[in-house]
Amino acid sequence: MIATKTTYPGLKIPPLENGDKLTRTEFERRYYAMPKQKKAELIEGIVYIVSPLRITNHGEPHARIMTWLGNYWVTTPGIELADNSTVRLDIDNEPQPDALLRIKQGGQSKISEDGYVEGAPELIVEIAASSVSLDFHKKRNVYRRNQVQEYLVWRVDEGEIDWFSLNNQEYITLEPNAEGIISSQIFPGLWLDKLALLTGDLAKVLATLQRGLTIPEHQAFVNHLSSDSETVCK
Repeated sequence: MIATKTTYPGLKIPPLENGDKLTRTEFERRYYAMPKQKKAELIEGIVYIVSPLRITNHGEPHARIMTWLGNYWVTTPGIELADNSTVRLDIDNEPQPDALLRIKQGGQSKISEDGYVEGAPELIVEIAASSVSLDFHKKRNVYRRNQVQEYLVWRVDEGEIDWFSLNNQEYITLEPNAEGIISSQIFPGLWLDKLALLTGDLAKVLATLQRGLTIPEHQAFVNHLSSDSETVCK
């Protein structure tokens, strides 16, 4: 999350430390007092501070994910893509996922008056290297409990991608079809060539996505989002 200009004159505020057990209010108070802090998260009431990230196991995979999601975003009016944005999920959880997609009007989340996502985005993506245990277990349970409809975890060091979809309050794994393509159940046309993403073949990743964008369900989704937006405007 990004530090704001909030100050507390005459009050000494303790710094955030890994493992601190805090309320969300206290977590934000301490975060705001640390303007140089790049990324910290509150998961189940415990503070996790991210170490510096390598390009090989985070920066470059993150760029691939954003390229893929960014292309879907620009062809799907009515949704919003965010990169490393704080999400106020509940009183004990304030993660900062690597990427998220949300439906702007009629979706599960909203934007607060101070500019943060509140509630569960429809899709959250995490790039997991050193944080694989946190992302794959504790965060997954938090996201499931808060009704994040889809959760994608790229376990970089293990060379694996897991895409979960919420079904009857539980996450089930979305499996690739015979062509190796995984399809979102929430965002029609959001197709992923898993092997191409893992191997860095972005041309094939985007070509597969373009195929997904031609299905009638994607255009119907765009039309639905457009009608929801017009209803809100009226």
